[in-house]
Amino acid sequence: MPFKGNPAAICLIENELRDDLYQSIAAEMNLSETAFITRRDSMDFSSGSKFGLRWFTPRNEVPLCGHATLASAAVLFYMKKNVNPVLVFETMSGELYVRQHEESLIMDFPLNKPQAQDQHEVKDLLKAVVGDVPIQDVCYSPTTRKLLIRLADTCDRSALTSLKPEAEALLKNESTGKIKGVIVTMKGAPTAQPGYDFYSRYFAPWVGILEDPVTGSAHTVLAAYWSEKLSKKKMLAYQCSRRGGELGLEIRDDGRVNISGRAQTILQGTLKI
Repeated sequence: MPFKGNPAAICLIENELRDDLYQSIAAEMNLSETAFITRRDSMDFSSGSKFGLRWFTPRNEVPLCGHATLASAAVLFYMKKNVNPVLVFETMSGELYVRQHEESLIMDFPLNKPQAQDQHEVKDLLKAVVGDVPIQDVCYSPTTRKLLIRLADTCDRSALTSLKPEAEALLKNESTGKIKGVIVTMKGAPTAQPGYDFYSRYFAPWVGILEDPVTGSAHTVLAAYWSEKLSKKKMLAYQCSRRGGELGLEIRDDGRVNISGRAQTILQGTLKI
């Protein structure tokens, strides 16, 4: 839907640019991510199946971004009428695959299993993120440098939606570079409608984004965590940001995860530099 989910700017690049120019464009777009697509095996964006893909926040380049990958595939499939059933993106996180399925796009992403984290080691950061809300579990993903905080099952969903961490406090209490994003999650109510298995929010002031509305990269960690806790391979997740977003998750036998979502183009223009 328009004005929901996570916005991203997608730039189709005819020729490679300097890194500082990519960063300047991303800063100008001022969205959580700006993605740049370059051609690999074709003269155009309609017939090629393999593309280069890079993601930049307003502050720096990031190794993995889900929603901007989804948006990139949507531009190629829906606007450029790409003829291939599967698109391959060469990225800092390896090859990522995206295919169409009915009205959704399905991304084939790596699964980033988190490890148990000693709460005492990050107690000040936990306090800055959730305050006095009770915590059930804390994990850390070294691959993505994301800290996962699971709120106690006794918490109501409002405990998650009412959190208001301040960027300054988060930056003050984590300056080592070990953590680049904090996921706060809680168990959902799968018996209700539409039956979400878990809820989440994501904060990343370390890369210039206080709260990311809907993030696929965080869900590579969430999928691994909740699949183990819920003993499920298929899950429906909801990110409780102001814009909100629903994601379908399926853990595959090869240790990767399918993340499904929808995308819609709101604005179209020409980059003049």
